[in-house]
Amino acid sequence: MSDGAASMLDSIRGEVRSWLEAQWDPQQPLGEWWSKLAQSGWGFPDFPERWFGKGLPSESRRIVRQELQRVGAFGPPHGIATMMVAPLLVEMGTDEQRQQWLPGIVDGSEIWCQLFSEPDAGSDLAGARTNAVRDGDVWRVNGQKVWTSGGHYAKWAILVARTDQSAPKHSGLSFFGIDMRQDGIQPKPLVQMNGSAEFNEVFIDDATTVHTNLIGEEGKGWPVALRTLSYERESLDADAEPGIQTDLDLTIAAGLYASGEIPDGSEGFMPGGLEAWELLCSVIVANGKQTDPRIRDRAAQLYTGIKTSSWMSQRFAQAPEVGAEVSLGKLAATQLMRDWRDLALTALGPHGQLLGGENTFDGLPAQIALSVPGLSIAGGTDEIQRNIVGERVLGLPREPRPNGG
Repeated sequence: MSDGAASMLDSIRGEVRSWLEAQWDPQQPLGEWWSKLAQSGWGFPDFPERWFGKGLPSESRRIVRQELQRVGAFGPPHGIATMMVAPLLVEMGTDEQRQQWLPGIVDGSEIWCQLFSEPDAGSDLAGARTNAVRDGDVWRVNGQKVWTSGGHYAKWAILVARTDQSAPKHSGLSFFGIDMRQDGIQPKPLVQMNGSAEFNEVFIDDATTVHTNLIGEEGKGWPVALRTLSYERESLDADAEPGIQTDLDLTIAAGLYASGEIPDGSEGFMPGGLEAWELLCSVIVANGKQTDPRIRDRAAQLYTGIKTSSWMSQRFAQAPEVGAEVSLGKLAATQLMRDWRDLALTALGPHGQLLGGENTFDGLPAQIALSVPGLSIAGGTDEIQRNIVGERVLGLPREPRPNGG
């Protein structure tokens, strides 16, 4: 990093530190705190100043997160809306769409979900069959989606639907924002093996969305979907914000969430970056494995992987434009998650099967172990990510597609 870049980052750190020391009050309601973060621009500092940011480089988010942790403050809203929808709107939305949706996203008052995958169109998203037919200024939507995180409490959704049945499958899709709280949309939670029911199958029966909710051009939803998925994969790397917050009570004191006294819904997901390392060290020490040479060797390898993945994320954040390379971050993260799981369960021994008891850390390692396989599927399977890296980054021959798609 150049001296000029380092000086700029130090300046950002000093500015956000001063702001947080003056503004953070653990007694203020969460909604009030999130609104304050949004209006200040420090919630999402890399957004344009016009759209609730400060126009700073992506690296500024990491600095803000570190300073929030330093003072014990609760971070900004974190979920599909902030990871995927907001950056997409900033880049590809209309001013009308930004004005309509960004305020509720950045202050956490409106939660979003993602209506992409279908029973017969998972990794092959372009095979989606949910259709949208235009009726004047309204689109009527029918079909079924699945694996929709937060669909049972989300207010809005981003939707990929087929708008031209006669076009090749990649060319007949459009991308919409749609109101989830209408009679034509019925989410049904799916219970996972870790006991949570964050995912849903969603039945869509003559639901509607107005034409102004079309993001991008009609019939050109595939590039919009790909761009959205690139944001998702960035959010799944090992240096990203951990977990996805659920539907939080905005009237509760923000400090109760910051302290962990009231969970924010992130516990069922793999902790990110150095937080994962600290938890693993605690597990190893509590179970008397810190002198085991095999455990120490595997722990050193994992730590190296975490630091390398963090460095890679920083490089991506500094790049003027990031494309298929984000798949490398996602692949690195899911491998680190598997390594973390295997080492934690080795240290725990038989106790790794328990969701409670002495030295089990309230069953968090076991909960994570049950969640890790799903994270290799979320955001596009690891197999799909390897194809993306091979074809778009390394320039290898393209994998054969079914039906020539």
